[in-house]
Amino acid sequence: MEALYSLNDEQTLPVNDTEGAVLVLAGAGSGKTRVLTARIAHLIEDLSVPPENILAITFTNKAAHEMRERLERYTDTRSMWVCTIHSMCVKILRMYADRRGLTENFSIYSEQERNAVIKQAFRECNLTDDDGLLKSVRYHISNAKMLGLSPEEYRVRFAHERNIEAAVKVYIKYAAHLRMYNALDFDDLLSEALALLSQDAEAREYLANRFRYIHVDEFQDTNAVQFDIIKLLSSVHGNLFVVGDDDQSIYGWRGAKIENILHFERSFPNAKIYKLQRNYRSTASILALANASISHNSFRKGKELWTEAPEGEKPVYFEADEETGEALYCARVIAEAARNGKKLSDFAVLMRINALTRSYEQEFTKYGINYKVFGGFKFFERKEIKDVLAYLRLVANPFDSEAVHRIINVPRRGIGDKTMQALEEYAAREDLSLYDAILDCDLLPISSGTKEKLHIFGKYIKELVVLSQEESVASLTKYILSTSGMREQYADNSDESVTKRANLDEFQNSVDEFVRLNGEASLADYLQQITLYSDTDEMDEGDYVTIATIHSVKGLEFDSVFLVGLEENIMPTSRAVDDPRAIEEERRLMYVAITRAKNKLYLTRSKSRYLYGHREPTMRSRFVEELSSLLDMPKSSVYTRYSGDYTAGEGYRYGYRRQTEYSFDSAPRKVGVYREQEREAGFTYGSQKTPVRYGNVGTAQRSAPKKDTSRFHVGTLVKHARFGTGEVVAMRGEGSNLIITVHFAAAGNKDLAAALAPLEVLEDL
Repeated sequence: MEALYSLNDEQTLPVNDTEGAVLVLAGAGSGKTRVLTARIAHLIEDLSVPPENILAITFTNKAAHEMRERLERYTDTRSMWVCTIHSMCVKILRMYADRRGLTENFSIYSEQERNAVIKQAFRECNLTDDDGLLKSVRYHISNAKMLGLSPEEYRVRFAHERNIEAAVKVYIKYAAHLRMYNALDFDDLLSEALALLSQDAEAREYLANRFRYIHVDEFQDTNAVQFDIIKLLSSVHGNLFVVGDDDQSIYGWRGAKIENILHFERSFPNAKIYKLQRNYRSTASILALANASISHNSFRKGKELWTEAPEGEKPVYFEADEETGEALYCARVIAEAARNGKKLSDFAVLMRINALTRSYEQEFTKYGINYKVFGGFKFFERKEIKDVLAYLRLVANPFDSEAVHRIINVPRRGIGDKTMQALEEYAAREDLSLYDAILDCDLLPISSGTKEKLHIFGKYIKELVVLSQEESVASLTKYILSTSGMREQYADNSDESVTKRANLDEFQNSVDEFVRLNGEASLADYLQQITLYSDTDEMDEGDYVTIATIHSVKGLEFDSVFLVGLEENIMPTSRAVDDPRAIEEERRLMYVAITRAKNKLYLTRSKSRYLYGHREPTMRSRFVEELSSLLDMPKSSVYTRYSGDYTAGEGYRYGYRRQTEYSFDSAPRKVGVYREQEREAGFTYGSQKTPVRYGNVGTAQRSAPKKDTSRFHVGTLVKHARFGTGEVVAMRGEGSNLIITVHFAAAGNKDLAAALAPLEVLEDL
């Protein structure tokens, strides 16, 4: 078996250690998936453990799919649970739904559906959204769910918090609505599973006896509720194998507790600990940068990545005057590499916040570089897609009143707010779902015309319910799209309607693909997959540049990575600057981003940036300053590490102080309140545009693309692959650095690098 997986000595030790609790600290690119898969193979092949006695928990659908694919090469995995922790909880809750007051076809609400029901509960509590009260209430409910606390438990623990009484009041009504709707939200999947395992001895003993060997990937991302579930499932046999990297713990903002991995031995005193430090992904120079960066963290177990790979090219540091130049630099490097045979899929542009994507989308579009954006607005969150999904949700679970709210007038049926109020009042009085109230509409004090509209809608949903018992999910979806009027409401030829129709077509394709891959899977199975969907599941084998937030690419790798926007208040984010623990998590994000690169790494920033409605000068990220000895970069020290009095946990004792002088564009300025001082000194802000330097900026050295630019003159007619036909109206620079302004009839004026843009010269005027 070991020969099959070609394990090194570091990897072999934990694979063969099969009894008791085992913690594997697996550095980035150290082969942890291979270790997990090899250990499961070892249990089945060498120790004859039945597959149904093995549980493997991952944290993304993509990881679960890849692990199952590997295991299927040599064993039947149908009886083995290889899934995300949320999918596992769904399976458990469907098995024991009646014991938690549910039916097995319960709905799973996404963030959008949850917010809709919270808003409804907020209104029913007669609250008004003064001073952002609704937003505060949503935060408290989300926080309570993340912590696994009931409304009363949350009230006691957070009695000092502002708006706590309003939040608890809405939380109670929200929870009641979910029960009535036979629905759980994303966090309920965990809390309900934990409640079942804690309170139901029969269910706990059955599951804990079944799963003799439990494996958990990405253990550093577990929260308190997830860890409690894992401990209960391992309570009989105690064979718990967890793999993770404390240096890649980047989800504290959504409840992940790095203490779970750092203090694992406290929960399992006899646990064995192994480290995987050999990296198989990156060059030595990239690893040197990663090790140097993460070494500034104190709250960690401690390990150092190493490799037998060559030194490789030194990481490049680049500074542009503003974000357009930063994006153009990335475009030029990618375009030149593509002309030399590299695939676009070899490249990723990674950033801390998705608000930075615009300039990259703009420049890549200009120069004909195919790209996809991840970490932003997801396909299944688009309105037209959520509407179709609401039809499917209602068919699967007629108790789902939130789905009724969403689609009863989509497309428009002339059913207004007064009718909805009458339905809601009747449903509340008779303790019915909204759908049942629709079926009883003859008893409502509404006009005969409105009753007829409700009869038609109720009959249509009934027809869909019957059809769902006879047809596949794909056939049901096709019928809904062709009979509901969903397509017809986007019948005009506006860009928006064309896009929405295309999205509906793509949705049908996704359902067809699901049925093709999953055979007899039910409607509930499809809806579960969509609700637990991650936008990285959209990453396919196409040839495109990935533009993504760092959070969304954890676990992935690329030949070449651009880590962009390396400025204070972006990376690290402004929310973290006064919290040393938060700064450590931000630095772990930096580490994750660096270790996505296999061969080439580019670190970039803009000296000024237009963001959130205004332009301001920026300061170089402290994380870049920490790496100054390993990068060729201009001097601009902003932060100094020091030993302070702040103590944030075991082994954690340092912070940052701001120096009094800061060099920005060779002009020394005071910092702290530097913006106000700069205004007083005559430095201007707002819409004033600083000329962008093209070509060799900062210390980055790249050869210009080989393309003849001599044919461009003012008056030249050109054709662009995206913008169509246009006329050159202005020029600046020369040769490979020539920038031309082209006026396009539809797109207006566009500044383009003549050597890079996909332009065809048509004629000269």
